[in-house]
Amino acid sequence: MHIKSTNQKLRSTSISEHFQSSFLAIFMDENIGLPMPQDQHRYLPKIIQLRRELHANPELSGQEYKTVNRIRQFAEKHGKAAQIETFGETGFAVIYQFPEPGKTIAIRCELDALPIQEENQFSYKSVNAGVSHKCGHDGHMAIVSGLIFWLEAQPIQKGKVILLFQPAEETGKGAQMLVHDNKFEALGIDYLFALHNIPGESIHNIIITPKGFSAEVQSVVIKIKGKEAHAAEPENGNNPALAVSKIIEGMSSLNCLDPKMDNFAVLTPVHLLMGEKAYGISPANAELHYTIRTWNSSQMSLLTSKIKTLVDGICLSNHLDFSFEWLEFFPASINDEECTAHIQKAANANGFEIINKEHPFRFGEDFGWYSKKYKTAMFGLGSGIDSPALHHADYDFPDEILTTGIQMFSTIIQNILK
Repeated sequence: MHIKSTNQKLRSTSISEHFQSSFLAIFMDENIGLPMPQDQHRYLPKIIQLRRELHANPELSGQEYKTVNRIRQFAEKHGKAAQIETFGETGFAVIYQFPEPGKTIAIRCELDALPIQEENQFSYKSVNAGVSHKCGHDGHMAIVSGLIFWLEAQPIQKGKVILLFQPAEETGKGAQMLVHDNKFEALGIDYLFALHNIPGESIHNIIITPKGFSAEVQSVVIKIKGKEAHAAEPENGNNPALAVSKIIEGMSSLNCLDPKMDNFAVLTPVHLLMGEKAYGISPANAELHYTIRTWNSSQMSLLTSKIKTLVDGICLSNHLDFSFEWLEFFPASINDEECTAHIQKAANANGFEIINKEHPFRFGEDFGWYSKKYKTAMFGLGSGIDSPALHHADYDFPDEILTTGIQMFSTIIQNILK
């Protein structure tokens, strides 16, 4: 409670000179001798205002229509030199095409919010009941939108920069849609970067994960069918309860929770359904819902094979029918070595502390779809030791790290295109 009230007080005050100076430094690169425009101090409050408007008006995956309109209006107002390209119903990109041929760099952020009721009481809390930005996508969008001001001021002569606003990350469908879109493929992307804020890490720290940013994640429903009977005569039916208990025990044995192991695997039961609250009936049907995680695709393939063998053996011996339904797939996000080097170089150039994380994060991230086709890398951005965790009802993206994200991406772009 004390932490929440402190954060709320900090964000209700005016922007400090420290953060203004941090943002202004982006426009004072000595390597290119760019003069600082006199009105540059106006930009940070505009970016914070955008972030809070996005936070107050969240939309679920695939429904980000008002979010798209809000960012598009922002881009059209401030991005005089940019072109806008749309993908599907709610995906779009702000594109800067410079005069001479060169590398194409995409910077991606996510548009969607989560089905979580917000607990915060600040002025920009969510106005949509049961929907809120609890993963920080509002902050990610504001960072990428903030790059418009920097790109408008740059004397870059070659290459192309794509600010990519992607829908439906939380369901794993947004990136999958884009990588199969011919119009997106025609952009000819050479490098694709993204960040994710990380609560529990010191503010402004850059977290680098050379082996990959996030786990491969797959959800599965195991459906079992037996035979219904009177509860007084269960022998006349085929109750799946015993088979369910054996499957749960067998699935648990497939866990390997040591992140150092190549066969690292987390199998989490998330929902169980069997029968009804009808005490005179021995039920026929059951469902087990699991989310499973590994570090890579080959291990995921091996794990799913083991699950199929396990369920097949148990159901066969208990004379039960079964089927699988596979849901919400998030490929492992693989960090390309060259892209990772660019991230490290940018962090060093800006004086940010680097935290090298030996293993990927366990959560799913649909950025992995891009890893299958492009040179990609994601990095973590520390959002505070005392910050509420991602997907918690009292989480709020800290405005203090907007400038950090903008500095990282602008430096990466400059280093590649210069």
